[in-house]
Amino acid sequence: MVAMRASTLVAAAVIVCAAPASVMAAQYPERPVRLLVPFAPGGGADAVARVLGPKLYEQLGQAWIVDNRGGAAGNIAAEIVVNANPDGHTVFLGFSTVLTVNPHLYKLPFNVERDLIPIATLTAGQYMLVLHPSVTANSLDELIALAKAKPGQLRFSSAGRGSPLHLSAELFQMRTGTQLSHVPYKGGGPAARAVLGGEVHMLFGSLPSSFAQVKAGKLKALAVTGLKRSFAAPDLPTLDELNLKGFNVTSWYGLMLPKGTPMVIVDLLERTTLKVMAMPDVKAAMERSFLELDSQGSSAFREKLRRESETWGKVIREAGIKGE
Repeated sequence: MVAMRASTLVAAAVIVCAAPASVMAAQYPERPVRLLVPFAPGGGADAVARVLGPKLYEQLGQAWIVDNRGGAAGNIAAEIVVNANPDGHTVFLGFSTVLTVNPHLYKLPFNVERDLIPIATLTAGQYMLVLHPSVTANSLDELIALAKAKPGQLRFSSAGRGSPLHLSAELFQMRTGTQLSHVPYKGGGPAARAVLGGEVHMLFGSLPSSFAQVKAGKLKALAVTGLKRSFAAPDLPTLDELNLKGFNVTSWYGLMLPKGTPMVIVDLLERTTLKVMAMPDVKAAMERSFLELDSQGSSAFREKLRRESETWGKVIREAGIKGE
């Protein structure tokens, strides 16, 4: 009898403790959710947010308001989320470089691992290694041989120091034992125009802009930078296939919350986000922006952050890259 009374009390205690969490989940969200985007309207991040927001509204019953806060390489938006009330009503659309590169380039007032909670990854975009037609190399092996025969003479453009276009080329040099010359520009558009005009020899360009120029015969494409071939260019091999094993550079997006957010809200948003990203119309919308689905839950997201931060920290240290 005593044992039965004790077990009844324990069960009652569990129910009492669980009640607030279940009530919180049932009530969330209580008002519109603010989705912080770390770049100005019109880019890839904004496109992802505009697809995702209405779908989350359908699932959760409150509007998701896109708040574009560009500047400081994405750090402004991240800091707003870090300092927000951790009640699930302020969410960060995190971008790969903001989360895994910026901590190694800038002195930040926050720590990504400590101050942000991963919810789920969303999509990823690959890059394409392209050459100006005047470059005599027509394969990766030929490009590597040419670069080794002329150390420092092949020039590559980028969207600025520490940008994905720059880091891709730095990782390429480390993996191939080559020496290239970096010519930074203010943005991806000028960097692309530089290789089109023959000011530089090569570029790790964004897939949308590079794909169009390759199709037009204005650039030569050698490979893409992900671990699997792009749906947009299925005949083009990956660098991993071409014996640069494990070479994997993508720009990806994921949702994050400020530390202290109740786990019941984190779990709800993780489940809902993964459900939304599995919808066929969401996949189609992302592919129109040359983005591939890369939806993984919180624990896989956390491991991705750790792994890529380690990779880019090493590249940045060894190449001596400083933030602009």
